[in-house]
Amino acid sequence: MRKLSPLQIERLKYQPKLPSSLSQGINSLEMVEGEATQSVRDQEQIKELFKNTYGKPVVTFKVSGSASTSSQKNVGVILSGGQAPGGHNVIAGLYDALKQANSSNKLYGFLGGPSGIIDGKYIEFTDEFMDQYRNTGGFDIIGSGRTKLETEEQFQKSLEVCRKLNISAVVIIGGDDSNTNAALLAEWFVKNNTDIQVIGCPKTIDGDLKNEQIEISFGFDTATKTYAELIGNIQRDANSAKKYWHFIKIMGRSASHVALEAALQTQPNITLISEEVEAKKMSLESIVNYMSDIIVKRADMGKNFGIAVIPEGLIEFIPEMKSMIANLNDIMASLETDPDFVNATTIRDKFDIVENRLDEDSAKVYNSLPAIIKGQLLADRDPHGNVQVSKIETEKLLIEMISTRLDELKSQGDYIGKFSAQSHFFGYEGRCAFPSNFDADYCYSLGYNAFALINNGLTGYLSSVRNLTQPASEWVAGGVPLTMMMNMEKRHGEMKPVIQKALVRLDGPVFKQLEENREDWALNDRYLFPGAIQYFGPSSVCDLTTCTLQLERAKELASV
Repeated sequence: MRKLSPLQIERLKYQPKLPSSLSQGINSLEMVEGEATQSVRDQEQIKELFKNTYGKPVVTFKVSGSASTSSQKNVGVILSGGQAPGGHNVIAGLYDALKQANSSNKLYGFLGGPSGIIDGKYIEFTDEFMDQYRNTGGFDIIGSGRTKLETEEQFQKSLEVCRKLNISAVVIIGGDDSNTNAALLAEWFVKNNTDIQVIGCPKTIDGDLKNEQIEISFGFDTATKTYAELIGNIQRDANSAKKYWHFIKIMGRSASHVALEAALQTQPNITLISEEVEAKKMSLESIVNYMSDIIVKRADMGKNFGIAVIPEGLIEFIPEMKSMIANLNDIMASLETDPDFVNATTIRDKFDIVENRLDEDSAKVYNSLPAIIKGQLLADRDPHGNVQVSKIETEKLLIEMISTRLDELKSQGDYIGKFSAQSHFFGYEGRCAFPSNFDADYCYSLGYNAFALINNGLTGYLSSVRNLTQPASEWVAGGVPLTMMMNMEKRHGEMKPVIQKALVRLDGPVFKQLEENREDWALNDRYLFPGAIQYFGPSSVCDLTTCTLQLERAKELASV
C-alpha cells in the first residue's frame, strides 16, 4: 500500500462543486441551442476545411422537466500537451457523469497522449483506480504527449482502435494546438460516417485559450498562484538581503497572461509584457534602457535590489528579434537536411552557416547575440518547427546587457549603485501542483459537462463552463464549436487551421491595472506575499480566483 502525505489524504476526500444545472444529474439535462457561429477569421478557408462541422451553434444546458434514459456508451480520453493542474479532475468528472448516465458505460484512457489512440495503448478505468487520483495534480493517471493527430494514417489507426473498443466518443484534454487536432479528428470522423464524436476540454496554464465562451483555461488559476508564492518568497528575501536584483522568467510562450497575473498578485518592481513590447515596437536596447533606468533610480534611493518579472516568450515579441526568429524558423527546416549543417563539427561552423542563410538584417541581429543565446536559438525545434523559447535564457541575456549598460553609466558618473543579479525560471514548478479549490471544481465541471455534450450527440465542441467569478452553483455549462475559435496561421512553412491564441489585451482591465501602478511599484516596495495555496478556511482565502478573472468580469458587469 502506497504511503500518502496528510495533504494527499485530505484532498482525496474533497468533493468538487458543480453548476446547479449539472448537479441535478446527467440524465436531467436539456440542451438549448444558440445561433449559428463562424470562425474568428479566415471564414471561407476554415469553412472549406471543416465542411461537416463548421457553423454549429453555441449550446447551454438547463435542467429538464423530466429525466431521460441514456444508451450504453464507451468513451476514450486523451491528455495532450503539457501538464496543467486539474487534469485528473476533468477525467474524474467525465467518469462520474458517464457512470451516472449508465452504469454499463466504460471509460478508456489512452496512454502517453494522442499516440495512445494511434498505437492502441490504453487502460480501462475502474472506481478503485479513479479514486486514487481525485483532486491531485499532474497527468500521471494516463500520461500525456505531444503527438499530432493530423494525418490520414493517424486518423485511420485511431478509428481502428475505437472500433476495437466499441468507442463512440473521444475526449481530448489539451490546449489550442491539441484542440485544433480535436477539431480535425472530429471533421474526419464525420466525413467518414464513423458515428464517433470528439469533444475537447480547454487546458493550458498559459491562459491563452479563451474567448467569450471560455473565460479561462484550466490550470491557470493554480499555476499563477504557485508562481506568485515563489515570487513572494523571493521578494521577501530581496527585501531582507537588499543586495540582489532577481530576474524571474515565467512560463507562457505566446502570451503574457501568467506573468501579468503573477505580477498583480505580488507587485514586483518591473514587469515586462510581451504584447506591450510588440505594440510599442520596443527594441532590445530600449528594454535594457527602461530596466536600467529603474535600477539607477532605485540605486539613487539606496536600494540596490529589486524584482523583475519577464514573460517566457518575450524574445519573440521584440521586433528585430521576431523578424530574425521568423527568418530563422523558415531556413531551419531546410538546414535540418543540409549535409554541411548536419555534419558541421563545431558550433561556430553552424553559426556561420546560419548567418550566411539569414537575410542581412536578421544576420546582423543574430551576430550581435552572445554565443550561448545563438546556440539556444539553434536547439531542437518544437512540434511546429519553431524556436523553443523556454530554452532561450532571456533573463540571462537581459542581465548581461543591463550589466554592460550600467558599467557605461557608472563611467559617465550617472550610476552610483552596485548591481548583482540572480536569475530564475519558473515553469515546471507550476504545472503539476495540487489544484486550487477553483481548479478542482472547474475541472470536474468541465469533465462532467464534456459527457453532457456527448450524451446530447454533439461533436467538434469544446466543453465550456462560464460565469466563473460567481459561486460554482451559478456557473453556466455548455459547449462552443471548435471551428468558432479558428483561423489560418503559418506552421512549418504552410498555412494551416489553428485555434487562435488569446493574447493580453492592452486596452483591457487586467493590463490597465498593471499600467496604473507600475511606476509606484518600480520605486516603492509594495511587495505582496500571497503565500501557499489554501484549501481550507474562509472562502475569501481558499476559494478566491485570479485577479485576471475578477477584473475582466467586473468590467463586463459595469458595461451591462
